[in-house]
Amino acid sequence: MNTADFTLLGCDFTSAPSKRKPVTLAVGRSQRGRVLLDAIETYESLDAWGERLCAPGPWVGGFDLPFGLPRELVETLGWPTDWRACMAHYGALSRDAIRDTFAAFCAARPVGSKFAHRAADAPAGSSPSMKWVNPPVAFMLHAGVPRLIAAGVRLPGLSEGDAQRVALEAYPGLLARSVLGSTSYKSDDKARQTPERLIARKTLINALENGQAPALQAAGLRLKLSHAQRDALADDASGDRLDAVLCLLQAAWALQQHQAGHPRWGLPAFDPLEGWIVSA
Repeated sequence: MNTADFTLLGCDFTSAPSKRKPVTLAVGRSQRGRVLLDAIETYESLDAWGERLCAPGPWVGGFDLPFGLPRELVETLGWPTDWRACMAHYGALSRDAIRDTFAAFCAARPVGSKFAHRAADAPAGSSPSMKWVNPPVAFMLHAGVPRLIAAGVRLPGLSEGDAQRVALEAYPGLLARSVLGSTSYKSDDKARQTPERLIARKTLINALENGQAPALQAAGLRLKLSHAQRDALADDASGDRLDAVLCLLQAAWALQQHQAGHPRWGLPAFDPLEGWIVSA
């Protein structure tokens, strides 16, 4: 099948979706360097999102949740060091057990190095995947990865699956910071949904549309939006829709790498227990 036929997905994930804060999925396609946004879908339950993953391909998606745990953490805890066995073990734990286990791990370590990190965290600027608060990415992994596995999708470098449904770990902050630096562009707290953050979202969207995002410039990718889509992304003060689109763009980058013959959708050689963040 021609890889140009692949649909692009970008997923802003939450471990506890609800009507107020659903999982947000951007759906689009790539045409000659332009990334077109076709739809924004929302899912108010993990089961509904899991069913969406089973939809026939071909698609490649960027998902904003960690796909693995730090090797240092796994080995210290004596958990399985095979990725699939480790995920099965982790998925069988309760969130309370995860929090207590990780808190004990951190308590035994010196100030300044409480958390274990994956190799991808430094180049991506991402939070450690064992972090259970602000943001609770450990719970996102716990909620998301078992459903990706159950859906039978392919996770390059981690798990074989349906070659027509390819899931990659994405991180919207990587792309946003390449434009905005440390300037904040979103908040779930209404009191912090300021005019300054609105301006930052508009600045970011403008850069994405004009091909001025440094993380995408080498690939020659630019976002194509309608006026209504642009307004909807800017007006979402939570940033969920914009984050889904940022993940969509990372999926487009990966598709371009795949079309150029890269064997792992642009991912470098990486630790098969930890995973890697696309375009980092």
